[in-house]
Amino acid sequence: MAFVALASLVTEPAARIIVWPAVAVLAAGLVMTALAYAFYYHFGAWGASEMKGKSSEDVEKYIVSLRVSTEYITCWVRFGRIFIGVGQLVFALGLLLQAGPWPMWLLVSGGVLGVAGIALTLEWPDNLDYYKPLFYLDVLWLAILGAALIIIS
Repeated sequence: MAFVALASLVTEPAARIIVWPAVAVLAAGLVMTALAYAFYYHFGAWGASEMKGKSSEDVEKYIVSLRVSTEYITCWVRFGRIFIGVGQLVFALGLLLQAGPWPMWLLVSGGVLGVAGIALTLEWPDNLDYYKPLFYLDVLWLAILGAALIIIS
């Protein structure tokens, strides 16, 4: 909702043409990622209760069997990250086109974070440890963007 609200403030036609599709791509990435992590949460909670009291050999067999049934969900996570990165990059570029009081460093850093998300996902698609710091930087960037919007308006 925040991205749509922010995009509604963009008035320059060239910027709107870029910002609105970026918001759609960001939203798609956020939905894909949320659904994938909801699946993992459900799968993990169910698996934990299913394995309660089992021997370590049975637990190991169960864990090995999970790879095939969860493979498509890891793809959703990767697609979600790529969509978020592309959306964030294009969103920042669109705001750069808007003649407004946005701090240049804030928009450039948003674009850099978007590219970083794409690069990390392409280079290390299944390594959450590499992506986790970027997730927190994205949250910080969004908080600063929101604070800047409040201060500016």
